[in-house]
Amino acid sequence: MREWLFLTISVFAIVLTATRLANAQNINLDRVVAELEPEIQRTLIAGNIPSASIALIAGDRVIWSGGYGYSNLWARTPATPNTVYLIGSTFKAMSTIALLQQMEQGKFKLDDRVNDYLTDFKIQGEDPKHPITFRHLLTHTSGLPGDFGPFPVWGDTLPPGLDEYLRKSLKVDKPPLTSVVYSNMAYTLIAYLVQKFSGVPYKQYVQEHIFTPLEMTSTAFEPRPDMEERLSIPYTVDEKTGSQVAAVRLRASVWPAGIVYGTVLNQANWLITNLNGGTFKEKRIISEQTLEQMSTRQYDQFKGGIEGIWGNETAGFGLTWWTEVRDGDRA
Repeated sequence: MREWLFLTISVFAIVLTATRLANAQNINLDRVVAELEPEIQRTLIAGNIPSASIALIAGDRVIWSGGYGYSNLWARTPATPNTVYLIGSTFKAMSTIALLQQMEQGKFKLDDRVNDYLTDFKIQGEDPKHPITFRHLLTHTSGLPGDFGPFPVWGDTLPPGLDEYLRKSLKVDKPPLTSVVYSNMAYTLIAYLVQKFSGVPYKQYVQEHIFTPLEMTSTAFEPRPDMEERLSIPYTVDEKTGSQVAAVRLRASVWPAGIVYGTVLNQANWLITNLNGGTFKEKRIISEQTLEQMSTRQYDQFKGGIEGIWGNETAGFGLTWWTEVRDGDRA
């Protein structure tokens, strides 16, 4: 079975990755790009998307990359593979790797009750007869709400600290396994658990155990000055005119769930790791067995598409990754 990974970085950039191939030289790259570029242009027009940065990988390397549209419409700045975008919720899978690294060190098991590991605060409203487990957190079945909590980047207010936010807001809406509810709050708790288990501040841990070993040198929670000058501008679509209007750049209470900035080439390194059994340039980030669990549907009762727009009858959440089978291949 071949594997494909598809990632969308916020609403402005798209990453497409080629299948894992034994020999990347077998790819007729000119033909692939000739077929791909018209689809990219059609997608930008159909989605009213200002820009896209694209990378294709095969095996353990990037085989092609390109940029389309303008990352700043006013300045007419062309997008490139080095444009820095808000990578959004694709970061959740990186948080998951950070947490599962702790599991591989014996710190917890997937079906352990999370509240048993929380000492400074607890998940409020949990029914002890239906405890929330780590597996529930990682499959959006915990019963925790979505949540966001926006704060303008240049406003007078700031998101609360991780502990402060969770102590106040960590409350269940319903028992686990009632339904699939996409929960940013759950992944904010995951960040806290990474910090608690590792004894290292969360941002530092992710830098040392994800970004640095994967050579993600243009990915950061707070863009450095050299990244800031490559930042894409966020846009929204005016409902009346259909035109693209510059939007307010936001922070959020649930920032560990996806307020992270990076480039498509850095994301390509991340996907190489996932398509090559958890290794990057012979550096193992996670075991192949754990990675297999991440891309295996966890709960058959929730299989199928979401909201009628994403996924076939085989689809469902693995451990964070959304997975399905298409024509015999796992996507």
